[in-house]
Amino acid sequence: MTSPLEIISAALRRERDRVGLTLSELAKRAGVAKSTLSQLESGAGNPSVETLWALAVALDVPFSRLVEQRAPQLRVVRAGHTPLIRSEHAPFAAAMLSACPTGARRDLHVLEVQPGDPRRAEAHLPGTVEHLVITAGRLLAGPEPSPVELGPGDYAAFSGDVPHRYEALEPDTRAVLLMEHV
Repeated sequence: MTSPLEIISAALRRERDRVGLTLSELAKRAGVAKSTLSQLESGAGNPSVETLWALAVALDVPFSRLVEQRAPQLRVVRAGHTPLIRSEHAPFAAAMLSACPTGARRDLHVLEVQPGDPRRAEAHLPGTVEHLVITAGRLLAGPEPSPVELGPGDYAAFSGDVPHRYEALEPDTRAVLLMEHV
């Protein structure tokens, strides 16, 4: 069983890393001594409700995120059990594996692309980055006018906030796409 202090320690490190703050920066924003924060992150100390509340506010998270144990979660999506959404203009289909949860800004898809007309995508929200891993076949993908050719196991990341395309170079091309919205 995990102790309350271990839960708090792990949560503080996780949330501080998530927002990219140094120990000093977080301590200053929360009005907490750096030594106190250091002790808490190392699993020592005896934090007051006020200290934890100040840290939660400085991290912009609910108080509960610092004190509740996160239950391990497992979600499995079996191949072929998610509906494919097909393009009207290209032999391109995507199945969303995971929608962006509240507070996060990403979506995860699997792609099935056939040779033919390329899927031309308009620019998405400013700051969008597309992460693509090819699992089968060959794909020409990336920003216009210079997409790159990718094969099985290849990874590419590119700006999704400019026009871009996906074009299968082999039948039954498949990929995993993570869209990161900044």
